Order: sequence, then C-alpha cells, then structure tokens
Amino acid sequence: MKEAKEYAAGGVVGRGGKVLLVKVTNLQGDVVWTFPKGHLEKGETWLKAALREVEEETGWECRNAGALANATYRFTRGGRPVFKRVRWYRMEPLERTGKPDAVEIMQTKWADARGAARLLSYPSDLKLLARYTARPAADRLRRLGAAHL
Repeated sequence: MKEAKEYAAGGVVGRGGKVLLVKVTNLQGDVVWTFPKGHLEKGETWLKAALREVEEETGWECRNAGALANATYRFTRGGRPVFKRVRWYRMEPLERTGKPDAVEIMQTKWADARGAARLLSYPSDLKLLARYTARPAADRLRRLGAAHL
C-alpha cells in the first residue's frame, strides 16, 4: 500500500515563563497533552497554517516569534502507512479571540516548563519543549532516551 503524505504546522506559545498545551484524544484513543498543530489547507503557507491552527485549537490569536523546529515521522492510520512533516514555530499570544475547538480539544492549560514536561505525552513534544526553553525538559527526555530532532 502506498504511503500517504501529510503536512502540518503548529506552535509552542509562550507567555510569562509558561507554554500553552492542549489535551486531546489521539488516533489510538488515548488522552494526551501536546502542543497545538494541524494540517495545511490548499494554498496555505506553513506559517499561516500554524497561526490558524493555534487559534482554532486554543482560542488565542498569536504572532510568530520565529521558526522552532521541523519534524518528520511515520505512523499507520487504518492500516495505511503515513509520512508526516510538521513545521513548528515559536509564538506569543496577542489576544484571546474565542474558545478552544470543542470537537478536538478537551482542555487547554498554561504550564511552566517543569509542569509541561510532566504532562507532555510524546518524546517529540519533550524535544520541542527542550528546544523552546533551551533545557528544562532535558532530564525527562534523557530518561526516555529520545533522539534529537
């Protein structure tokens, strides 16, 4: 079966020493804490997609504070292999424009780096947090033995 290709963008939103997390149900049905991200729409740039997805998922309009990381990974959805590329941006909140997407997002939370490192479910998110904060998630990341981005 041919591998599907997907492209997504997201943001690590920071304010006052805290980052904004979203609580979602993943493809396996597990409840996880992660950073907001989503697919690119036709004709949309990586950055526009990241800003749109963050606002849709969190209710916060943000501004770009620079590129953070590029990630690629593979997984299986419904028996079909998927290759996914994600571009991540540093973001700063401008204003609260609404509520999180009630269909996809169970909860949002501002957490300091240590709290975020305890909540985040994926090693790739811990790598993003470590890059964003330049170390706070490094201890947990080493314990998980995750490779570098």
